[in-house]
Amino acid sequence: MIRSLVRYDHAAIVLVAAKFDFKDPPMDPVELARDLVETMNAHGALGLAAPQLGLSYRVIAIPAQPNIVMFNPIIVDLSEETMNLEEGCLTYPGLVLKMVRSRAIKVRYSQPNGNVVTERYVDHAARAIQHEVDHLDGKTLITAREGVERYMAQKKWAKIVSRTGGAPASVMEKAS
Repeated sequence: MIRSLVRYDHAAIVLVAAKFDFKDPPMDPVELARDLVETMNAHGALGLAAPQLGLSYRVIAIPAQPNIVMFNPIIVDLSEETMNLEEGCLTYPGLVLKMVRSRAIKVRYSQPNGNVVTERYVDHAARAIQHEVDHLDGKTLITAREGVERYMAQKKWAKIVSRTGGAPASVMEKAS
């Protein structure tokens, strides 16, 4: 099911998400995985985190063949080689900022069936996973910055909000 996205000011966006408990699941993990993927694909996103749906659980999805859903992802290794590229986010529609990310990462996570795997990802997949894991830690494109960089990002976002009301991407699409 395609779910609604929450606004940038929703509590789930800034909270550290709770670990998904497979022994006492708060919801069906396969259904949650399906909803994340369908919502991500409906928005043409390069990734999606459960908090962006208002669900404060450590679950992310990234597009691949097949799509990948990670429960309780932990980045266990980061390359020293980085990339500094522009990123956007469904939480902040219209905001695009440069972010420095490791070019390669190793991630340990549970699959929707609870099996734990460790995989290596590079380039765009690595960047998308790092972005989505930031969401699980309550970090956003704006709050991951400090000092002048954060101030400038907030100022840029304030201009977008004054123009659009800061509506989530799903609302913006309906309005256009």
